[in-house]
Amino acid sequence: MSQESIKIESKDLSVEDLFKDFYTVPDFQREYVWEREQVERLLQDVQDEFFDEDGQLIKGPEYFLGSIVVCRGDDGTLSLIDGQQRMTTIFLVLCAIRDLLKETDETPSDTLKGQIAASSINDVGDEVFRHRLVLQYDDSKGILGKVVDDPAHLDEVKEKTTSVQRISSAYSDIVEFLRANDDSSTKKLKLFYATFTKRVKLIRIITPSLTNALKVFETVNDRGVGLNAMDLLKNLLFMKTSPNEYSKLKQRWKDLIDKLDGCHEKPLRFLRYYIMAHFELDSNKPLREDEIYDWFTRNTKTVGLNDAPLVFVQTLIECAEAWSHFLEGKDVKGAENPYLKNLKLLSGAARQHFILLLAGRHLPPVRFSKLCRAIENLFFCYIITREPTKTFERNFAIWASDLRAASDEESLAAFIESRFTSDTLKRRGNFDFVFQELRQSRIQQYRMRYILAKLTQYVEQQAWSNTAHDNLDQYIANTVEVEHILPQIPTQEVRDAFDQNEQYESYVERLGNLTLLEKTINTSVSNDLYAKKLPGYRQSSFLLTKSLAEKPQVGVNTQLNRAVEHLISFDQWTSSSIERRQLMLARLAAFVWDMPGDRKMPDEQEPNHPEAMDSDAG
Repeated sequence: MSQESIKIESKDLSVEDLFKDFYTVPDFQREYVWEREQVERLLQDVQDEFFDEDGQLIKGPEYFLGSIVVCRGDDGTLSLIDGQQRMTTIFLVLCAIRDLLKETDETPSDTLKGQIAASSINDVGDEVFRHRLVLQYDDSKGILGKVVDDPAHLDEVKEKTTSVQRISSAYSDIVEFLRANDDSSTKKLKLFYATFTKRVKLIRIITPSLTNALKVFETVNDRGVGLNAMDLLKNLLFMKTSPNEYSKLKQRWKDLIDKLDGCHEKPLRFLRYYIMAHFELDSNKPLREDEIYDWFTRNTKTVGLNDAPLVFVQTLIECAEAWSHFLEGKDVKGAENPYLKNLKLLSGAARQHFILLLAGRHLPPVRFSKLCRAIENLFFCYIITREPTKTFERNFAIWASDLRAASDEESLAAFIESRFTSDTLKRRGNFDFVFQELRQSRIQQYRMRYILAKLTQYVEQQAWSNTAHDNLDQYIANTVEVEHILPQIPTQEVRDAFDQNEQYESYVERLGNLTLLEKTINTSVSNDLYAKKLPGYRQSSFLLTKSLAEKPQVGVNTQLNRAVEHLISFDQWTSSSIERRQLMLARLAAFVWDMPGDRKMPDEQEPNHPEAMDSDAG
């Protein structure tokens, strides 16, 4: 092999000189992604660089548009490894100029036509007419060829892939820009063409092999600065994969991107959390998005990039599949998970817990569900006590190591005890205090609905042990309303009857004054006196609400009886009633959210407490 054939060649070339060669965009490259903003910016930058406000040509410097990286194929065609967005856009500009000249009955020059398509000699000596730029990736569906050969019928391309739509739009945007700036003047259009092709320059780097090209691509892009880490990771994967496996890698990468696009997830957050879930990191230095690619290059052996890049990508696909399920409130395999659904209700934008969910995806469904329950309880504890959840990302990355080692029931229980239980125990006193003082104005309304739903659900589950009560949706449905036992809009009679008249509004919004009630019943109880509401509460199917009027009883020492024995029934509704019911709900909450530490049943007395908790004679 000659020295000439293995060296890297770098040269600055005008657009005119660039398009004396033939280019292909390999099928493993990502599709065309430029939108109108990027296309118009390129054209406007050129316009501003070379023309003044009156449209007069400015003599002077050239305009540098960046670099492209290519490798030369056996047939002399140059494969674009970096720069296909710019090269595709430039090619579209040439096509647009040609077509606008035709509209003015001006015959495009042979030079312009030759920059779009030309004849060349193939391997057997035959002359072949070829386009200067060919897209080989599947999503292009021949759209660039359509722009060259039949631009008037672009809309007839049947398969409207993202690439087809973007390239069609880019061509239309370029035509629109040139019309607006050149006023359909043949002279101005030809001047723009001459300036664009002769004074716009790029540096073209030609490498002797694809591997060399990929390495140059990595270096030119400064190891991730200003480039998407997903693109650089893809590039790294092709460097680590043998050429005969490119088609498999290309398909798997497409599957990964499609999965992330399908669930509208940010790829860089997915990659960060994947790393945090699966590998040891420095707990004192969080991994930033701009460090992701560098992390992969330093840990190629650890993640399997060196020996099994295809296996690594398959793992990413499996994690992306699981991620999409988590977003829907489902477990790793796509089965509905009540605790993950609850987390969506509680904090729909939260993603930090996905670190633990990915780290625990090896767990059997029952144990995975226990993990999800612990996560929901932890999130709620932090939210209700107003603790910042920004520590979760760092903590969960640390905890993930222990979770990955949890191989059986006992080790998972030990993990939950050491991490979750110890964490919430520190906040138990504040948790109890917040619940005893909780008011509607101190928390978002959707979270108050969540709290009432969880309290109501817990009593139903204790009474019936029926999986029908596992879904919280039935307690927050449109058919269920938050009932203010002491009415929000009272009649004068109701207000006068309340013993703390001057604090009426304060008591109305207390948790102890709230309950869930079916909409049909709530309409009938309206804003009446408590005594007149009691029949409506008796009709409710929710035991927590029904027990306001009476405790349902079935037999002796039955599960139902035990579930409601600590609830309180009230003959009258006073400030004392609201305070006592709130204390009851606060104690119940410790059971609902698995709070560690001493837990008293709702009717258990504090020392020297003057009131009995099992009934209220008023």
